[in-house]
Amino acid sequence: MINFVSSIDEQYIDRDLSWLAFNRRVLELAAEQRIPLLERLFFLGIFSSNLDEFYMKRIGGMRRQIKAGVTQINKFGRSPEDEIEFIRAEIAPDLNRACTIFSKLLVPALEQQGIYLKQYRELSDASRVRANSYFKRSVFPLLTPLAVDAGHPFPIISNLSTSLGVILRQPESDENLFARVKISQVTPQWIPLFDTGSNSKEYVSLESLVAGHLDMLFPGMEIIAVMPFRVTRNAGLEVNSDDDAEDLLEVVEEELRQRRFAEVVRLQHGPQPNAWIKEFLIENLDITATDVQEMPSIIFTFADLNAIVSAPFPALKFPAWTPLANPEVSEEPSLFARIRFKDMLVHHPFESFHSTVERFLREAVEDPKVQSIKMTVYRVGDTTPLIPLLVRAAEFGKDVVCLVEVKARFDEERNIQWAYTLEDAGVHVVYGIPGLKTHAKTLVVIRADEDGLRAYAHVGTGNYHAHTSSHYTDMGLFTCRPDITDELLDFFNYLTGRSLKGDYQALVVAPTGMELSILSAIEGEIQAAECGEPCGIIAQLNNLEDVHVIEALYQASQAGVPVKLLVRGICCLRPGMPGLSEHIEVRCILGRFLEHTRLYYFRNGAAEPDQGEFFITSADWMGRNLHRRVELAVPIYAAGLKKYCWEILQVLFRSDVYHWRMDMQGRYFQNENGKIDAQEYIMTQTLERFGMEKLYD
Repeated sequence: MINFVSSIDEQYIDRDLSWLAFNRRVLELAAEQRIPLLERLFFLGIFSSNLDEFYMKRIGGMRRQIKAGVTQINKFGRSPEDEIEFIRAEIAPDLNRACTIFSKLLVPALEQQGIYLKQYRELSDASRVRANSYFKRSVFPLLTPLAVDAGHPFPIISNLSTSLGVILRQPESDENLFARVKISQVTPQWIPLFDTGSNSKEYVSLESLVAGHLDMLFPGMEIIAVMPFRVTRNAGLEVNSDDDAEDLLEVVEEELRQRRFAEVVRLQHGPQPNAWIKEFLIENLDITATDVQEMPSIIFTFADLNAIVSAPFPALKFPAWTPLANPEVSEEPSLFARIRFKDMLVHHPFESFHSTVERFLREAVEDPKVQSIKMTVYRVGDTTPLIPLLVRAAEFGKDVVCLVEVKARFDEERNIQWAYTLEDAGVHVVYGIPGLKTHAKTLVVIRADEDGLRAYAHVGTGNYHAHTSSHYTDMGLFTCRPDITDELLDFFNYLTGRSLKGDYQALVVAPTGMELSILSAIEGEIQAAECGEPCGIIAQLNNLEDVHVIEALYQASQAGVPVKLLVRGICCLRPGMPGLSEHIEVRCILGRFLEHTRLYYFRNGAAEPDQGEFFITSADWMGRNLHRRVELAVPIYAAGLKKYCWEILQVLFRSDVYHWRMDMQGRYFQNENGKIDAQEYIMTQTLERFGMEKLYD
């Protein structure tokens, strides 16, 4: 069981505290004995990275409210200042738990495997010789100590960077002088000191290695004290909703330049900090003592341990899984021929992104019959194969339109560079609708078939990101049904030409009508229940927060509609409350793959449950998705594909490994003795569907 919090509104759970409860579930995977050792270390790193993002986005947002003079009390009776203090109190035990898991469980387990994590002062003489050599060769040239005095202003300390604060004194002087040494983020934070064939794998902390060589950086000076610290800054980009699309690129670029000067929202330091350095930093970073977070460990972020997680120790990781290529699809000479006569649903990472989505775009580029390609880009990564394909298509003379969302948080700079690359190649790049993020995932290809122009399309739940497609569960539909593709063309006109079309029949589009469509479907289930007809709602989501949807689900429960929700992260709904939500159950699955699929189902009076209404979508049921983003949901029409979706939902709810149930107080309970791992089961079933035998080599 993972305890939640005691302060809960009568009907709704605080969004931020629900998110913290999600991060606790991630943390508990680091303590899970059934998970391979290095994977547990990886989950500990995810816990830290998630918390960093929470501070940058949520605490940063509250700090902006305070700065703007917002004093409004939320529905839980807290002002922005109160909320920050309340959240900090909630985070403190999580940090203690993380450090306990690391020091008491993971470090001893690593040492049993011959993997040792050491500080520089703990090294043997032989190891110290290797460490010294590495420092002189690969670290020292990257370091630039920065003094702070009348001639040297306090430096800009970049977001999420670790530094050493150093007190120096000149010989025969008692005046404290401050200097800052930034720990390089280019170099691995844990450095291997062993030969390839060694049985003992020893790593040294880069931070401690630098601290052990400060005499090389400050020769002749007396080093009085050293204190490592880490700064977190507000990451919010405030783009004016009135900015024209053609000005958006310039606006975002300027906001990115300002981000490195953004307000500090957290200063981290380890146990037993130097009081003089701490006060010096508080003053010069323009923060208060309440913005300071003392870490129970000398490690500020467990994400730094990824250098060890990625090391070649296969016995300490999940057995390798390679996404499978469907033999039936592989044998087809053309995906267009396959899609022309039959819709196709792909399920990543069980099925290959390369042999489906990437192949679809590659064929479109190389096929002389293809005349136009339209695509949305939210996140594609640094080394995507898709952007070069769009460039080639433009070079081949095809009409290529790409909507690049330059406001995708933490991907702004990368997406701007991709936008420039596409524009230089002659691609028509657009930046969406002012005031809205375009989060929809779709790719449309116009081909001159023998009987005229025909549109072929892919609509997905996840980003067009080749790397994450191997680690995130997502679904995508390939279709050339005119009732869908005609509306997708209208959808692109909405994105690129300011069309005001809102009367979609097949597609469900936000912000023009998605919430209304969901509420209408829930109302349909309520009416079916009242008439004694088959009814039911099932949804797999990342987050559930929209108040109107939650109220409608409560009404459905009161009418007797069974509601089953699989929510990975935030869930503000309270399930199982007598008279309110007793017919609603909420579960969560976390495992080797990130559950990212957004799939929802309404029985809609169907005699057989697998023939109800199914939709895959880019949108969670959150206010931001339904009202402030451009999102897309597409129906699944083919009976065979509906059956597959139904089977997947049943497997997910039968799962009892890495599976939590949520109670009415917002607490999560995990089955300690579960036997069904949904993701492993789907992997096995995919092998059987594709005529293969073994789960792992």
